[in-house]
Amino acid sequence: MKSYPDITKAISAGLREVRKDVPDALAGFSQLTKEAMKEGAIDKKTKEFIAMALGVAARCDGCLGFHAEALVKLGATRQELAEVLAVAVQMGGGPSLMYAADAMTAFLQFEELAKA
Repeated sequence: MKSYPDITKAISAGLREVRKDVPDALAGFSQLTKEAMKEGAIDKKTKEFIAMALGVAARCDGCLGFHAEALVKLGATRQELAEVLAVAVQMGGGPSLMYAADAMTAFLQFEELAKA
């Protein structure tokens, strides 16, 4: 079974190395993320749900991990995520179903860590 906390830790370590070589590029991406995900007409949790659905569609393990962690921190429920994943599967078919399962696993792993 994939460990999404381990996946996000490994990616974060790799990103620290990339940041050493191209700090301005990563700073630009960080600023884009900050602006895109800030509270506005759409709340942060909804934006994270959108990002999770896109992570499922893109089949991006890192995306699933980082957005699952954010959703847990924002107080998302398993049922809310399940409904978002149903829409992602409806739009993406079988391959999205496989990653929807991984998205739920990521969420449950971070939820368990948050309880500890």
